[in-house]
Amino acid sequence: MREQNLKKILEGIKGYLEIEKRMGVDFFLREKNIQKRINLLKEIEKEVLDCKKCSLYKMRKNIVFGEGNPYAKLLFLGEAPGEEEDMEGKPFVGRAGKLLTQIIEAMGFRREEVYITNVLKCHPPHNRSPYLEEINACFDYLKKQIEIIKPKVICALGRFANLALSKKDLSLTQVHGKEYLYEGIKVIPTFHPAYLLRNPGEKKTAWQDFKKALKIVKED
Repeated sequence: MREQNLKKILEGIKGYLEIEKRMGVDFFLREKNIQKRINLLKEIEKEVLDCKKCSLYKMRKNIVFGEGNPYAKLLFLGEAPGEEEDMEGKPFVGRAGKLLTQIIEAMGFRREEVYITNVLKCHPPHNRSPYLEEINACFDYLKKQIEIIKPKVICALGRFANLALSKKDLSLTQVHGKEYLYEGIKVIPTFHPAYLLRNPGEKKTAWQDFKKALKIVKED
């Protein structure tokens, strides 16, 4: 299963690089650095496997580290793995994941061309919201992921994803679509796909946020 996932990721990276090659980006320089970034991400993943900073490690079936293009310009940040993600060890594989995939494709990408991860790398029991101490315990791993990938824009999906980056616990109805910077990277907070499944009337509003993120990706 992991070999198939890696093959898909590499295919996505190849397609992404071909696009950038046509745009005049140094293809060979990018190709050389991709393996380095993959290796660095694997090192952090090993750290997460050994992590005991909070009690969630006792209950998880798998860590859910993240997946996608290590050179992605667009990073989607969720809050925490759900039960299905915990079973498969992959982010956003349930109903919310299917909706996120549709959003990514509507933006003109494949899942393999972006990067998808969560603030927490372990599943909170009963799909409860992350506790602040869990966010703080896990944040260093996320920070390292972002430093390696260096995305152009981050879509912070949901209240706790936005809290982790902005350090402000605000309602998404107040801050969605309002751009800010995290370590020099533009962040667009918006509604979590699970919220959009429960509140389909907000999908049009969220789409405007995703279009803002797409506009940033396309900026020179």
